[in-house]
Amino acid sequence: MRTPGLVRNRQSAAPAQGADVGHPHAMPVVPALRHSLHRLRPLWPDIAWAVFVGLNLVAMRFLTDWQTVPFLAIWVSLTVIYGFRLWRLQPTILTLAAVTLATGGIIFVQVLKGQQDADYLAEVPLIALMFLVMVWQGRRRLAASQERLTAMEQVQRISQQNVRLLEQQRQFLQDASHELGTPITVALGHAELIERAATDQAMAADARVVTGELARLRRLTNRLLLLASAGAPDFLRVAPVAADSVVLDALERWGHVPRRWRLGDVAEATVLGDGDRLIVALDALLENAVAHTEPGDCIEVSVRLDNGSAVIAVTDSGCGIPPADLDRIFGRFARAEPSRSREAGGFGLGLPIVQAIAEAHHGTVRVHSASGQGSTFEMVIPAVPDAKPRKLG
Repeated sequence: MRTPGLVRNRQSAAPAQGADVGHPHAMPVVPALRHSLHRLRPLWPDIAWAVFVGLNLVAMRFLTDWQTVPFLAIWVSLTVIYGFRLWRLQPTILTLAAVTLATGGIIFVQVLKGQQDADYLAEVPLIALMFLVMVWQGRRRLAASQERLTAMEQVQRISQQNVRLLEQQRQFLQDASHELGTPITVALGHAELIERAATDQAMAADARVVTGELARLRRLTNRLLLLASAGAPDFLRVAPVAADSVVLDALERWGHVPRRWRLGDVAEATVLGDGDRLIVALDALLENAVAHTEPGDCIEVSVRLDNGSAVIAVTDSGCGIPPADLDRIFGRFARAEPSRSREAGGFGLGLPIVQAIAEAHHGTVRVHSASGQGSTFEMVIPAVPDAKPRKLG
């Protein structure tokens, strides 16, 4: 009774054993061949050139009537393949030696048999030397190119580091201005309450000093925040702005300051920009003019059209700016007169703010001044076409 079961087990195991017997380590032939061809694909130009050289060597050996044609074809093809492949130095020297020995050997045999002149043999080292000089020049230029690429990469890396540092500086100024804004506002509110509630005159005077300094500190943080955000994409809210209205409104705001205010020529000029930012820039120019004039001095505000741009100008009859200071007055925290008090001279951020706002509007700011002859600051902003000039009388 056990025999049929044993027979069935052996019959079912037989195919499995037969499968194990046949080629346990065999690999598929087609994938292996495809892998080999894939590895040889980058070497196909070199293999084709080697075959070409072999055919020309055979022609040199047996087709003597062709004279120097196969010989020159070999050396010309060597120059072409080197320019195309740019082998490393060791393979290049080995290839040069092989070609020199092969062509020179065939010519030497032909000279011994009287099939070629002995002068023909002298061409082999000369052509080999020319090829060697070409290789040297090519590698020298390649090294110079690599040095330039390395220098450019280093410059690019330094530029990226500078951009990253500038971004960190801008972010720090924004964070510092935001963090300082709240405590300064709270302290200013308490100081104003103390000033109003104080019955002692001395305490009220001290509170006024504190209030004034806190107000100045708040203006400083606001200006730092404005400068830090000057490069942000949302720095401007662009809309059509009437430049003449900006000038008239500014003159109305500043008219209470004891100066001789004068309205110059006013043209109907419309610019595409941020009206609030332009007001801040013009107020900074007027604040600068007030700081550098005395009561009774003249300050003139005007706007005109010049070459498709609106030119908003502020002219004062104050002390002027020395020529040596004209190049640095738009730097942050710079003042033309260091001896001037902070109450008059401000923080040194007004003109940088004007420049930042003008450049954000794709414009410029310029100054004309001389010591003792007053100053003229002009903010140039591209205007909307078809604006007609007019004068206000």
